[in-house]
Amino acid sequence: MNEPILIEGYASIFGEADLAGDIVRAGAFSRSISGVNENVPMLLQHKGGKVAGYWTRIREDGKGLYMRGLIDPTLPAGKMAAKLMANKLLDGLSIGFIAGDWKPAGAYGRVLSKVDLREVSLVTTPMAPKARFCVVGAVGQLAA
Repeated sequence: MNEPILIEGYASIFGEADLAGDIVRAGAFSRSISGVNENVPMLLQHKGGKVAGYWTRIREDGKGLYMRGLIDPTLPAGKMAAKLMANKLLDGLSIGFIAGDWKPAGAYGRVLSKVDLREVSLVTTPMAPKARFCVVGAVGQLAA
């Protein structure tokens, strides 16, 4: 099947520490994502050049950084992502970012109040355990 796969989920959950101890505050992405939905790459496993599709919607809400996008199975990384998903090995999201304003969070980690989002990857093991996506359907079934 070569039809794009519509997915959605959260790439970051506000107020919850990830496995590195980083905690993202609400509003941290606001400047970074203003009007840039089409410019944030959807990569596979954070590998540069391994574009799996593209994001159609990026926004902050009360829970975190919400993402909606299309995996393109005609791209090599998109095809691999579809295979991994079919085998229930891929459902995580992970942000590639540069920390802007932050302060230490206890013994390790940071509280991030400003983040420059560089990419959002489809990953097998996200740093934020609740950063997951689900398949909504094929692009022909629902509008992005």
